[in-house]
Amino acid sequence: MLQKINLEPFGIRLYESKHNKGDRIENHHHEIYQLLYSLEGTGDIILNGKRHRFEQDHLTFITPFTSHAIISDKKLTVLVLAFDQRINDAQANAKLFQESLNETKFIGLNPFESSEIRQILRTMLYEQANKTKEQELALKIYLSHLLLLLARGGEKKSEVSDANALRAERLKDYIDSHYYEWIHAEDLAARLGMSTRHMNTIFKESYQMTPIQYLTEVRTGLAKKMLAETDKDIASICFEVGFESISTFYRTFKNITSITPNKYRTNQKNYHL
Repeated sequence: MLQKINLEPFGIRLYESKHNKGDRIENHHHEIYQLLYSLEGTGDIILNGKRHRFEQDHLTFITPFTSHAIISDKKLTVLVLAFDQRINDAQANAKLFQESLNETKFIGLNPFESSEIRQILRTMLYEQANKTKEQELALKIYLSHLLLLLARGGEKKSEVSDANALRAERLKDYIDSHYYEWIHAEDLAARLGMSTRHMNTIFKESYQMTPIQYLTEVRTGLAKKMLAETDKDIASICFEVGFESISTFYRTFKNITSITPNKYRTNQKNYHL
């Protein structure tokens, strides 16, 4: 059964869908794309006849004309992001749909992915509620960011079975791809739903250092590579790898390498003469 959703004027609409205990949305399909993000509650979602458990922070990407149904066994609140082919206007987006988003997907997000996606959806709700001259552009930019996260999300499949080791691995992956951000131990622990002490313990079990020590090593390693291989200004390198000030960068770099960034660059250039 085809169900229509009005997406005017921009081809994007974000709205809440509430389901009470025992509610059932029978099989139907749309001519558009949908992202279903579970905010709370539990239930099942059926995609092309295959049943998946649908719980908080689970996400479903549904391509046009995919048959789907939802059955709630507790109060289920779903945020629906619906959009049409107009998002494909950008060449980069068209490539994402051709290579990574060409089929319906059910995705169980880890805490870091969920946190990022929640923030983007909150921002889109804000932009949708505030009609400005930049509204259409803003909605399309944030939607493109969200689609990029989804396209990248399935690239790495972990084979780790131990729960703590898996948390540590996900934390390491997050640091590897977000080292340039302002990261605090308390924020990382909060995303994992545990204390900072417990987070440090499980990370150390896998990597023999705390997450913040690992973050510092990642940043310093990248800085060393840039100092040796590029002519970028030290202030630019400091900014690019995530240090908040030159003084912090110099102090951290010297603590790890025993020399200043300037001296390290000079030594590397002399070594390669």
